[in-house]
Amino acid sequence: MKKLLSIYRMILLAIRGSEQDFTKLPIKTGIFLLAIPMILEMVMESLFAVVDIFFVGKLGEHAVATVGLTEAVLTLIYSLGVGISMAGTALVARRFGEKKFKQAGTLAFQLLLVGILVSLALGIAGFLYAGKILQLMGAEMEVLETGTSYTKVIFAGNTAVMLLFLINGVFRGAGSAHLAMRALWISNGLNIFLDPLLIFGLGPLEGLGLTGAAWATTIGRSLGVVYQLYHLFNGKHRLVIRADNLMVRWETLKKIIQISLGGMGQFLVDSAAWIVLTRIASEFGSAAVSGYTIAFRILLFSLMPAWGLSAAAATLVGQNLGAGKAFRAEIATYLTARYNFIFLASVTLFYLLFADYLAGIFSQDAAVRSIAAVGLKVTVLGYVFYAVGMVMVQAFNGAGDTKTPAYINVGVFWLLEIPLAYYLAIVLDLNTMGIFITIAFCHSLHALIALWFFRKGYWKFVKT
Repeated sequence: MKKLLSIYRMILLAIRGSEQDFTKLPIKTGIFLLAIPMILEMVMESLFAVVDIFFVGKLGEHAVATVGLTEAVLTLIYSLGVGISMAGTALVARRFGEKKFKQAGTLAFQLLLVGILVSLALGIAGFLYAGKILQLMGAEMEVLETGTSYTKVIFAGNTAVMLLFLINGVFRGAGSAHLAMRALWISNGLNIFLDPLLIFGLGPLEGLGLTGAAWATTIGRSLGVVYQLYHLFNGKHRLVIRADNLMVRWETLKKIIQISLGGMGQFLVDSAAWIVLTRIASEFGSAAVSGYTIAFRILLFSLMPAWGLSAAAATLVGQNLGAGKAFRAEIATYLTARYNFIFLASVTLFYLLFADYLAGIFSQDAAVRSIAAVGLKVTVLGYVFYAVGMVMVQAFNGAGDTKTPAYINVGVFWLLEIPLAYYLAIVLDLNTMGIFITIAFCHSLHALIALWFFRKGYWKFVKT
C-alpha cells in the first residue's frame, strides 16, 4: 500500500512539475519525473491523431487519402522543426547540467529565430504549390478537387506546428517536461474540440468539410505556442528569455545549425523514405492509401507514448554529460530502454489480438479495413526491437551526436527500405503487405545497429 501511495505522489509531482536537478536525483526517479509528463504529452498527440482521422474518415476515403498524402510531405517540413528541436534539447540540457542558465536563455531565443524563419519560407512555398504537391504524390482527381484547400491551410499554419515542436524540445532539455505536456494538451485538446464543429458544423454554423480539420489544427497549435511563449518570457522558471538574451549570437547560431543538420538529416531521410512508401501505396488506389494511413494513425497511438518515454533519455544524457557524469548517463539510457521494451511488448500483444476490431472503428469499407488490420498485425512484429532503438537514438541526440543516427537512417531507410519495399510490393506483387513487411524488418534492423553504435561509447565525448 505504501508503495502504491508513493507512486501516486510521484505521478502528481511529475504532472505538477517542479525545478529538479537531474544530475543528482536517483536515476529511476529522474526517469519517472521526466517520462510521465512526456508520455502524457505524447498520449495527447496520439489521441489527436486518432480522433482527427476518425472525423475525417466520415468524409470518405478521398478525404483520408488527402490527409495521408499531405502529411507524408509535411513530415519533410516537420523534420526540420524536430531537427532544430533536437539541437535545443541537447544544448539546453548541456547548459543546465553545467548550471549556465543564462546561456540557456540565449540559446532559446536563437532557436526561436531559426524556427520562425525556416517555417515561414517553407509555409509560403507549400501554400502556393499545394495542388502540385498532391499531384506529385500521385493523388487521384477526386483527391485534388476536395483536398487542395486543406493542404493550403495546413502549409500556411506550419509555423505554429514547428514552433510547438521546437519550444517543447527546449522545455525538455531544461527538465521542464510538464510545460511541454501542458502546451500539447492545450493545443490538441482544442483541436479535438474544434474538429467536429469546423468539419460538420453545429446548428446554423455550416461545416467547412475537410478544410475545417485544417483550421482546427492551425488554431489549436497556435494557442499552444502562445502558452509556450508566455512561460519562456515570464521569468518564473530557470529557463527564461530576458532582455539581454534578445540579440543575434552568431556563434550560438552556428552551433545550433551544426547540431540541427544531423537532426534534420535523421528525419529528412526517414521522412523521404516515408514519402516514397506512401507513393508506392498510392499505386494500389485510394483504398490502399486510406488503409495504410489508418493503420499508422492507430500505431502512432502507441508509438507516441514510447517516444515520450524515450525522450527522457535525451534530457538525462544531456544534463549528466554537462555535469561530467558520463557513466550515469549510460545507465539512465539502459534503464529507459528496459521500461520501453516492457511497454511496447505489451502493445504488440494487444494489437495482434484486436487489430481487426480497431481497423473497423475507423472505416466501414471492407477493403480499407482489411488493409489497415494487416498493417497493424505485421508492423508491430518489430516493436520490441524498436523499443530499444528509439531510446538509443534519443541518447545520441541528447549528447549532441545527431550525425550517427543520421548515417544509420541513410543506410537502413534509403539503401535498404525503399528498394526492398518496391521489390516486395511491386515486383513480387505483394501490394501493401510488402510495404508493411519492409517497415517491420527495417525498423528492427535499425534498432540493432543503433544499439551497437551506442555500446561503442563515442557519444560520451561529443562537445556542444
